[in-house]
Amino acid sequence: MDWQTSEDTVPSAFITEASRRALSGAPPVTGAWREGDPAGGRVFENLGPLELESGARLPHIRLAYESWGERSPSGDNVVLLLHALTGDSHVVGRPGNGHPTAGWWSGIVGPGLAIDTDRWFVLAPNMLGGCQGSTGPASFSPDGAEWGSRFPYLTIRDQVAAQRMLVDRLGIDRLAAVVGGSMGGMHAIEWAATHPERVERLAVLAAPAVSTADQIALNSVQLEAIRMDPAFHGGDYYDEDEGPYRGLALARRMALLNYRSPDELNERFERSWQGVLDPLGAGGRFAIESYLDFHGNKFTRRFDAGSYSVLVEAMNSHDITRGRGELAEVLAPVSRRSLVLGIDSDRLFPVEQQQAIARALPGTIHGDEAIVISSPFGHDAFLIEDDLVGPHLRALLES
Repeated sequence: MDWQTSEDTVPSAFITEASRRALSGAPPVTGAWREGDPAGGRVFENLGPLELESGARLPHIRLAYESWGERSPSGDNVVLLLHALTGDSHVVGRPGNGHPTAGWWSGIVGPGLAIDTDRWFVLAPNMLGGCQGSTGPASFSPDGAEWGSRFPYLTIRDQVAAQRMLVDRLGIDRLAAVVGGSMGGMHAIEWAATHPERVERLAVLAAPAVSTADQIALNSVQLEAIRMDPAFHGGDYYDEDEGPYRGLALARRMALLNYRSPDELNERFERSWQGVLDPLGAGGRFAIESYLDFHGNKFTRRFDAGSYSVLVEAMNSHDITRGRGELAEVLAPVSRRSLVLGIDSDRLFPVEQQQAIARALPGTIHGDEAIVISSPFGHDAFLIEDDLVGPHLRALLES
C-alpha cells in the first residue's frame, strides 16, 4: 500500500495552520468518483460479467482507464501500467476536471522520460473494486442502488482477470511490458504467472510474491478501524448524511506509518510542536501527530471506505504460488525480460521479498539479485525517487 499521488508522496513536511483550516468541515460521504461527475481524462469500457475465484459473479463490470502515446501499427508498443492501493488511472496530468489529485508518476511517464510516450503507448486502468470510475462498492448495482456491503470479495487474480478483459476488448494480443509498484506490482507478477505468453517485459517494484502474515496483520487493524466507525453501517452508508470518514482517516494514518521510514520521520519532525502550545499536558500537539491527521483527513476527500476495505482484502489474498507450486516453479515459464526493484528502507515489503522474486525469475536484466535503491523515504520511494527508478525502467524497455 502506498500514497500513490504525487502531492502526497513528496517528502514529509510540516503542516501549516492554513493547510489544516483548508480541510475544516466534514468530508463527503464518499470520495469516490460518482456518475455525473466530470470524466476528466477517463475512458470507460463496459466488459460484461465476471466470474470470481470465490464462486461469486459480478453481472457487469466496467473499468475506467487513461492512456498516453499512440499504438504502433503492429500493436507491439503497449505498456500496461498498474497502480497501487489508493491510486487510479490518472498517471499524468494536473488535478481538476474530475481528477482530485495530480498524476502520480509524472516524472516517469511522458515524452522523453523513462516510459517515453513518444515511443510507448501507456495504458493505465483503475483496478476493479476501486473508486475512480471502475466497478466497486460505490458503483451502482443492477438494481439501481450502490453495491455497498453486497459487493463480493475480490482477489488479485480477479482484478487481473478484469484487466485481461480490458486488454482483449481493446484488441491487444501482447503487452510490450507490464509495470506495477506495490499493489500494482502484485498485479504485474500475477499477469506474468497467469499469462506469461502475453507479457514481453515485466517490472515488479516494491512488491512481494506473497502477502505475509505480518502484512496481513497490518492490514487487519486498518480494516477494523473502518468497520468500527458507527457511520460505516456494515458498508451501506451511501444514502446516509455522514460517511465513515473517521475510520477511513484512522486507517490512512496507520498505513502511512508503513509507507515511510523511521529515519525520515525522525529527521524531519524530531519532537517538534505543532503551533505554540506545549504538547506535554498543555493542549498542544506534536508536529508528527498533526501531519498524520492532515493526511488522513485529506484522504477521505478522494477515496471510498468501501473500496479501501475491498482492495485491502484483495491484497491479503495475494499469493502467486497458491494452487500452483513453489515460487521458482511458478515463475519458470516467465522467460521474458524482467526488472525487480526494492527499496532498502521499505518496512512494508522488505527487500528480501523482492530478492526471492529475482532469484525465481529466469529472465531478469540484472541477474539473480534484485535492484535495490537506497532512499530515506521507505516504501514510497518508488513514487518519489524518479532519478533512481527511471533509469532501470528505461533499461528494461530498451532491452
